[in-house]
Amino acid sequence: MANLAITGILEKMTGKDKDFRYMATSDLLNELNKEGFKLDNDLEIKLSNIVIQQLDDAAGDVSALAVKCLGPLVKKIREEQVLDMTNKLCDKLVNGKDQHRDIASIALKTIVSEVPTSSVAQSVLVSVSPKLIKGVTSPGMSTEIKCECLDILCDVLHKFGNLMASDHEMLLGALLPQLSSNQASVRKKTVSCIASLASSLSDDMLAKATVEVIRLLKMKGTKSDMARTNIQMIGALSRAVGYRFGPHLGETVPVLINYCMSASENDEELREYSLQALESFLLRCHRDISPYCNEILHLALEFLSYDPNFTDNMEEDTDNESNEEDEDDESANEYTDDEDVSWKVRRASAKCLAAFIVSRPEMISKLYEEACPKLIDRFKEREENVKMDIFNTFIELLRQTGNVTKGQIDINESRQVHFCFMFFQVQNILGVSCSPRWLLNQEVPKIVKSINRQLREKSIKTKVGAFSVLKELVVVLPDCLADHIGSLIPGIEKALCDKSSTSNLKIEALIFTRLVLASHSPSVFHPFIKAVSSSVLFAIAERYYKVTAEALRVCGELVRVVRPNIEGYGFDFKPYVHPIYNAIMARLTNQDQDQEVKECAISCMGLVVATFGDNLRADLPTCLPVLVDRMGNEITRLTAVKAFAVIAASPLHLDLSCVLDHVIAELTAFLRKANRALRQATLGTLNTLIVAYGDKIGSAAYEVIIVELSALISDSDLHMAALALELCCTLMADRRSSKNVGVTVRNKVLPQALTLVRSSLLQGQALSALQSFFATLVQSANTSFDVLLDSLLSTAKPSPQSGAVAKQALFSIAQCVAVLCLAAGDQKCSSTVKMLTGILKVDSSTNSATQHLALLCLGEIGRRKDLSAHAHIENMVIESFQSPFEEIKSAASYALGNIAVGNLPKYLPFILNQIDNQQKKQYLLLHSLKEVIVRQSVDKADFQDSSVEKILNLLFNHCESEEEGVRNVVAECLGKIALIKPAKLVPALKVRTTNQAAFTRATVVIAVKYSMVERPEKIDEIIYPEISSFLMLIKDQDRHVRRAAVLALSTAAHNKPNLIKGLLPELLPLLYDQTLIKKELIRTVDLGPFKHTVDDGLELRKAAFECVDTLLDSCLDQVNPSSFIVPYLRSGLDDHYDVKMPCHLILSKLAEKCPSAVLAVLESLVDPLQKTVSFRPKQDAVKQEVDRNEDMIRSALRAVASLNRIGGGDCSHKFKNLMSDIAKSQPLWEKYCSIRNE
Repeated sequence: MANLAITGILEKMTGKDKDFRYMATSDLLNELNKEGFKLDNDLEIKLSNIVIQQLDDAAGDVSALAVKCLGPLVKKIREEQVLDMTNKLCDKLVNGKDQHRDIASIALKTIVSEVPTSSVAQSVLVSVSPKLIKGVTSPGMSTEIKCECLDILCDVLHKFGNLMASDHEMLLGALLPQLSSNQASVRKKTVSCIASLASSLSDDMLAKATVEVIRLLKMKGTKSDMARTNIQMIGALSRAVGYRFGPHLGETVPVLINYCMSASENDEELREYSLQALESFLLRCHRDISPYCNEILHLALEFLSYDPNFTDNMEEDTDNESNEEDEDDESANEYTDDEDVSWKVRRASAKCLAAFIVSRPEMISKLYEEACPKLIDRFKEREENVKMDIFNTFIELLRQTGNVTKGQIDINESRQVHFCFMFFQVQNILGVSCSPRWLLNQEVPKIVKSINRQLREKSIKTKVGAFSVLKELVVVLPDCLADHIGSLIPGIEKALCDKSSTSNLKIEALIFTRLVLASHSPSVFHPFIKAVSSSVLFAIAERYYKVTAEALRVCGELVRVVRPNIEGYGFDFKPYVHPIYNAIMARLTNQDQDQEVKECAISCMGLVVATFGDNLRADLPTCLPVLVDRMGNEITRLTAVKAFAVIAASPLHLDLSCVLDHVIAELTAFLRKANRALRQATLGTLNTLIVAYGDKIGSAAYEVIIVELSALISDSDLHMAALALELCCTLMADRRSSKNVGVTVRNKVLPQALTLVRSSLLQGQALSALQSFFATLVQSANTSFDVLLDSLLSTAKPSPQSGAVAKQALFSIAQCVAVLCLAAGDQKCSSTVKMLTGILKVDSSTNSATQHLALLCLGEIGRRKDLSAHAHIENMVIESFQSPFEEIKSAASYALGNIAVGNLPKYLPFILNQIDNQQKKQYLLLHSLKEVIVRQSVDKADFQDSSVEKILNLLFNHCESEEEGVRNVVAECLGKIALIKPAKLVPALKVRTTNQAAFTRATVVIAVKYSMVERPEKIDEIIYPEISSFLMLIKDQDRHVRRAAVLALSTAAHNKPNLIKGLLPELLPLLYDQTLIKKELIRTVDLGPFKHTVDDGLELRKAAFECVDTLLDSCLDQVNPSSFIVPYLRSGLDDHYDVKMPCHLILSKLAEKCPSAVLAVLESLVDPLQKTVSFRPKQDAVKQEVDRNEDMIRSALRAVASLNRIGGGDCSHKFKNLMSDIAKSQPLWEKYCSIRNE
């Protein structure tokens, strides 16, 4: 049937009527696009011939449709027919009439792009390539034919270059001479063609091509336009092959720099192409370009101000004429010369500099010293497009500063100024450069001065760029503009109020204003509030919704600034209250506007009422019902709920009686809604309202809220459960709540709470809220303590539905019991302790679970209350050390330590004495001691010196213990004591770094690791000069000591990066060395029937890679990625499962932060990734191995997805092949897609 239809269509296609031919060709296109379209052989030949014939149709629209038919047709016909068509088209292209050449060229390109399989492609290439090359190289060919042939050849090579490996030499031989053609268009197309071929060339062929191009460049007397072509060729080669061009940089870079410096004055394009090639090298040949970085930096900086036709005094003249009439000013500023293309050189320099900044985070301090002043100076650039590039380059510098210094101590924090001052002094003595943030801070006055000049310019684009720079500056260095606000205000005013300003400019100015208001102290703005507020209120009335929404956000910050505290000392805010209120009210009551504006108006009005409510008493009855109305609208209700939370939390304690009942009723209903964010916000708002306005809300409303709450308390959403429990406590704690409230809580909430306490997931905020709930419940009216205690203790019994209670849940129950006892008073607490010690006296073999819980409860109560009134309680607990059950021994050790915290003078000597005398119980007793010390260090409590002496002697005696568990506990104890007594501990630990025993050296380094916590501590200043003594043990003979040093370095990098920055140049090579497989650490264990290989270095390698991962977050400017990726990361990607996982993470991080360094060696990273994703476990592999392999594959695919996000990854054929292999495998592709969308 289809064939009959086609026959009819073909007859019409050959008719004389143009419209018939057009309709028939259109019908053919529809037929070809159908799924089940098939042809017999005769029709195939006929159809192919007619479509080729249609290409020459006199009617242009018919021939255009015929070209569209080729795409689907090529996929539906046999190989011979495709070849026949391509041969005819080639013939038309090379030998046909001029008017048919264009269409033949488009047709050939269509066929090349749509060829269905590689076998057909191979045949097409064999047929087409020689003809195209002949078209390029034959002496008599016209320039137009050459260009068309080169164009098609470029497409062919781009898509199928790797299928033509045997022809590469011939192709190069044909193409390279064309670089010397007299026709510029031929040379240009040849450059594209060779670049497309280059990505599939072997290294030898690539070298041959490069050597030839460099030879042409070095030839004396080369014409300028030929040199330009060859330099373009080098840039194109570098962009096409990426890091593979690295080996040729030694030859190339000096030639390019020489051309830049020696080109004649009017040869700007030569300089531009040279700088573009150098930019490409910086981004793609990260490691090989390193020796030339300084030279390139100086070159880029020199040409950044290259402007031979314009002198600086011309610039200065324009500055002084600012008082003259606008027309004169404009003509003076906008000096133009159509023939002057020196701006291209400056633009290429700016982009080259941006590439330098992005690819060299480790040189950022040098950039601040050399490039930053030059960039700021060039903000005065007269060519607007170049100025935008200079702004963008400066923004890259600011962003890189943010990346490099992320997670470091900020030098502006007053409590750390002393430490940082000392740190900078030491840095300067050591010759280490200052922090990039500090260097940036020194440049702020110059930046502001230069930017202010730009904000006075007429050009909108310039002003937008200037605000982008300021915005990035405030993000990287908050609080840096405190002294310059006054000078920036006129620029902001002009941007917001000037009639010529565009929406884009207004939005940029508003975003900057919001960031500045949020990041600086309010008092800085008080002298300028009038100017700022009038501009912002003017913007709120703007018609374009994005400007209005941003202006409302700024207004929210402005409200905070105008009245930073309720007392409002030192600044009269009252004149601004009503103008702000009226502007926002106009937006709030307007219904026909964008949702973003509605939400911003609601949030802003919430802030205004909360801040200025006492000055708006007459307006509240008008304003609050509007906010309540917005709660009833599904689109705006979440924002309105949050606004009421802000109003309720206001210290002004406003009168909300006009809307309170309505608000409470609405909020209670919201607790039933499916929207999680709404329920979460509702719980917070209800809590705030009940704390502030409980006396105005009836008990009946409380009961309804409690019934709704109970449904939210479960471990499926712990955050929601915590908020619900906190609200429940607020309701019960309200003295005015009736007995019915307590009854409702016991009936509805208590069962849910008792289920929740059994959850093994319970922790953090939810656990604290649950403890408060039990404490509040026992204090509320007519709630029996004994019944509550029994209910809690019975939750620990195994239930038929869920089996035994998890270990984590026992800790939760014990904490709730302790809080309950303390809330019930001393008498109840005492009786509970007696009951619990009674349980301990019973034989443990019969009731181990009950004893376990009893010990944990005693520990939790003892930590919170002195139990010395109960005689010999410590002996009863220590008897449980004899239990046959490990969990009871562990619970007893925990209990003894926590009881000691309640009364140190009595119980600490007892524990120390026991450690000395009881060899068998030593490990458990050390755990008890650890509990004591950890609690003391967290609570910032102090020890008596005599106790410290005893503890230290005891701990140092156990440093050399054969048991790793004992050594770890000792190290943790030493580390935590160091936080309490740093002056005593640091020297004592340092002395032992040279101890003969390896275990002692390892223990003291681990102790230092435990002493480096995130918060600032006294120890920081004391350990800073000594830290190298511990970390340099990374080159110790013993692997345990080396691993300890790596772990300590990792913790320091995470918590206190400034402590180690100065040591990294020395430490990093040593750390990288730990990532390599060491043959001497691999041994074979003979197990009789088979041999087993043990790798003792595995844990050390894993720790070293994890340490590098941490350093990439906190000390990126110190890590040179190029020297790490090959060979160290490359070896890790091929290592054991445990090492590969952190290596995949590192690779993803590097792909995001240092893409150029990764691109430079992408080819060598593909093999290990390919091996990992294609690995299949053995048939008889256990489930654990299969699952582990699945995790491994997902981890590798995550790294592949990160690599695929880097622009330029397609220059690696191996990587392209890996991506196509993943796409071909259904399971792999599904995994990859799910990871990519995470």
